[in-house]
Amino acid sequence: MADPGFSYTASGTSQSVAIEQKSRVLQALKGSASWFLMIAGLSVVNSILAMSGASVRFIFGLGLSQIVDALAHQVGSTGYVLDLIINGIIAGVLVLFWNFARKGRKWAWYLGMALYAVDGVLLLLFKDYLAIAFHAYALYRMSTGLKLLPTLERLEQQSATGAISASY
Repeated sequence: MADPGFSYTASGTSQSVAIEQKSRVLQALKGSASWFLMIAGLSVVNSILAMSGASVRFIFGLGLSQIVDALAHQVGSTGYVLDLIINGIIAGVLVLFWNFARKGRKWAWYLGMALYAVDGVLLLLFKDYLAIAFHAYALYRMSTGLKLLPTLERLEQQSATGAISASY
């Protein structure tokens, strides 16, 4: 029978296990980080809906965007341009958090989640309890990615030093 080219030695097996584990951790990390991206996108959609005068909006948006939308509505047509610019900047910041969080940068997780928690507190002004509950759920889902960071660091350190073991 022909050799398929796989190494069945103990070190080859433990190395492939480590590569697979790192791949799974990165996949889960990216899934948790994608919450930043979804919130950014839906906040922009909410702003567009608010500018068009629609009475519907997503609960997934930001309280800060609601405040900017309300102020822009009071100012008029000039306010709508500023609304798009300001909410675009806010969405851009969330996209930056997503980009760095999916790469395993701790500061992006902590700062992004802290700002989103402050935004949830801001929603208390609107008494939007459903959006507050969603903020709590999104923060919970983001925290699963944050909890993966020590595992990712350990796997990266082990692959860098070559000291890979199968006892995770």
